[in-house]
Amino acid sequence: MAKKKEKAGKEEEPLKLFYIFYNQERWDNWINTLRESDFTIKPGSEEMPEGYTTLYNFSMDINIEVLKIIKLFQNSRFSKEESLQRLNQVEAIIMGDIKDEKLEEYIESLQLSMLVLFAGCKRFLEGQYSTDIKTLVKDGKKAGDENLETALGIAAEIAANVINGAACCGKYIKDDIEQPGLFDEWLIEVESMHEAMASLKNFDEEAGESS
Repeated sequence: MAKKKEKAGKEEEPLKLFYIFYNQERWDNWINTLRESDFTIKPGSEEMPEGYTTLYNFSMDINIEVLKIIKLFQNSRFSKEESLQRLNQVEAIIMGDIKDEKLEEYIESLQLSMLVLFAGCKRFLEGQYSTDIKTLVKDGKKAGDENLETALGIAAEIAANVINGAACCGKYIKDDIEQPGLFDEWLIEVESMHEAMASLKNFDEEAGESS
């Protein structure tokens, strides 16, 4: 009887699983797909050019794969230190130099948006952030492009809230802004993070899940 109890106890222990994370090959594949995409806006067409659709899917793929690391932390699969290590590894890939004149502008825009993804994940892991999203948005807009370091720090706090289950930032994003500032771009990215977190609701529920 004691042996049966011991066996049952061992089966209940959390399994140390292996997961496949974002790697250089995955990034390179997306870059190659973008390179073959057309970004030309056709006169009279209401459809988004193929290139921009691919770029959006590219960014969402990054969001989902990065936030999987955070989900594993939330589920006690990874320690804070392991999570930070994984984040830094992926960040090094995403923020690397792109030596391609055709794609440089698009990738740099993507990288600027992703700053808040990584900053927000790290802020969540560190803890101690304001939960007053309305005030954070107000302060972030006030900082704007004049103080980007402060604006990014504020956007990271908003992102940390979203990772923790808060809803943001659709109502704070104005569609009529002709030239949105970086803080507005970061709010749009935080909204994408919110969508990605929703898609990961059932992630890591079964042993062996890796994609």
